[in-house]
Amino acid sequence: MNGKDLFYSIVIPAHNEEGCIADTCRAVVERLRAEPVPRFELVVVNDGSTDRTPEIISALEREFPEVRRVDNDGPHGFGYAVRAGLAAYRGDAVAIVMGDLSDSPDDIAAYYRELCKGAECVFGSRFVKGGRVIDYPRHKYLLNRLANLFIRCLFRHGTNDTTNAFKAYRREVVDGIQPLISPHFNLTVEMPLKAVVRGFTYVKLPISWTNRKTGISKLKIREMGSRYLYIVLNIWLEKQLTHGDYRRRGANLE
Repeated sequence: MNGKDLFYSIVIPAHNEEGCIADTCRAVVERLRAEPVPRFELVVVNDGSTDRTPEIISALEREFPEVRRVDNDGPHGFGYAVRAGLAAYRGDAVAIVMGDLSDSPDDIAAYYRELCKGAECVFGSRFVKGGRVIDYPRHKYLLNRLANLFIRCLFRHGTNDTTNAFKAYRREVVDGIQPLISPHFNLTVEMPLKAVVRGFTYVKLPISWTNRKTGISKLKIREMGSRYLYIVLNIWLEKQLTHGDYRRRGANLE
């Protein structure tokens, strides 16, 4: 596919994000229009919000033709919301973007350029030369670095920010990493690790991250440790025991 014909989807899960979802969508739409990205959509998933988030998304639909509201009517949680968005997106490639404007619209545009060059996956890192974090809580930083070191040692895959949700995938990758089973934030490691283990290629980019200005983080570290570990070990066992049965056809076995 010619890069200029790439239809770019942005999936944004939103649970009680009334304070920031409008700013996020406006910033992303304006940046992708300026790039310019000829065809793109923002699939904003209302994940059981109890505040004004659904009404705000609907208003954004009327303001921007690129915005589309999807309601996750099933079980709620970050993973369920993203999976609802992945079931609904229409593009040739998709990026997962947080609803709190922590991910830079400039980086979303940079992902698009890499996808247009033929990248199958684009993995950003906040912790390489050129990357940066702003107002990152110290305890989360330390836990993040330990978790990513563990994952990197286990898979030897060359990227040091696996746990970051902000990544992009071509449609054939999303199809090739099914079934996705994570209901919560552990989806952030399930998707890239399955892509790597199943033989899809990726490029790495330095990215920036800014802590949310409004609302409350949905990530509860104490609740997620065992869930992350389960997914990581599940995929590691696939890598070790399946002899490449789930790798895409034509991929070289290690």
